[in-house]
Amino acid sequence: MATMPRRTYTTLSSRGLRHDILPMRLYHKAKKLGTWDPRDIDLSQDCQDWQQLAEDPRTRLRNLILSFQAGEEAVTLDLLPLIMTVAREGRLEEELFLTTFLWEEGKHTEFFRRILDEVMQAEGDLHGVRTANNTRDLFSDDLPREMNLLLTDPSPVNQARASVLYNMIVEGVLAETGYFSFFRLLTQNNIMPGLQQGIQYIKRDESRHIAYGVFLISRLVAQDKSLWPIVEDRMNELFGAIQSDQQQNGTPEAVRDYARQQFEKRLARIARARNQTLEQVYQSSDIEETQVS
Repeated sequence: MATMPRRTYTTLSSRGLRHDILPMRLYHKAKKLGTWDPRDIDLSQDCQDWQQLAEDPRTRLRNLILSFQAGEEAVTLDLLPLIMTVAREGRLEEELFLTTFLWEEGKHTEFFRRILDEVMQAEGDLHGVRTANNTRDLFSDDLPREMNLLLTDPSPVNQARASVLYNMIVEGVLAETGYFSFFRLLTQNNIMPGLQQGIQYIKRDESRHIAYGVFLISRLVAQDKSLWPIVEDRMNELFGAIQSDQQQNGTPEAVRDYARQQFEKRLARIARARNQTLEQVYQSSDIEETQVS
């Protein structure tokens, strides 16, 4: 029987905690900026606006809410294998940040369910409504498969693939284009201030999550340059499939252009890791500064 290695403690070592590296900087930001409560947001005007909303914008808004509700629950459930992988590798600063990451995803899940319950007064099983217009369900199929693979094979390749899907595509493309669509609909009609406020908080949280994803993939590439073509191919494959679905579903060109802009920005930033040392990735400041759109 294999014996467990004797545990040592990072915080008791001469190394201590590295407050200068990117994951800890994100952790300190999360402590200050992530402490909003979904239950404190006033939805009284939202309830009135929803009742008066015309059928077409009501249907579009309902579909967005249902998609985000499923997505936020999915990313809450599927983050745990990555946290376990980082913990087992002894990357304490990254694990500290990821504790805030998971907590925030839980709050996002709670917030959208408040909208369903208190504003839309949605009842019954909503699975069929959400999937009616979907072709490929990343939340139900790809995401749990790739994230849970880390439990049995947490190789650098699988970590990179998992982060590409979770951080770069689900958060960095699907969620961010969703925010863009929300604000086009809500601000044009000057409605639902509570939903707008909640989305602003969520978007601010997610900017840290995406920054961590860019960092993680960059760290992996800096440690093993041969991972770059795998990352590049996987990102382009997934983004191409999303763009194809958007065209088939009649997604407005402005939304598609926004998605490509965000995608290309993150891909270009990760590409720089091919020419960086690990310490340069740890010290990067532009990863944080370019995530909030």
